[in-house]
Amino acid sequence: MKRLTALLAPLLLLAAMPFTTSADVLLLQAIQQAPPNNAQGIPRPRRGMTMDQVRRHFGNPGQEIPPVGEPPITRWVYPKYTVYFEHQYVLESVVHPRP
Repeated sequence: MKRLTALLAPLLLLAAMPFTTSADVLLLQAIQQAPPNNAQGIPRPRRGMTMDQVRRHFGNPGQEIPPVGEPPITRWVYPKYTVYFEHQYVLESVVHPRP
């Protein structure tokens, strides 16, 4: 039984890899195709801003998703975009896809 488990575990990991890879690709495509981060596009927080700066400039988010993982990643959801923080600093602001 242990030998069967030892053989199946790597296969299960390999089977799950395409889903993770495709999710990463979709996120990268969303970031690359986003409208400009200015008055002509969708103004949003920039990398390196602090949570306090984001709150001051953009207001309170509609939803704050608590930190997950290590380093802790927090998400703030606004109507048109989601802001990802590592600790207190913006990593990325991702515009929501249009329906």
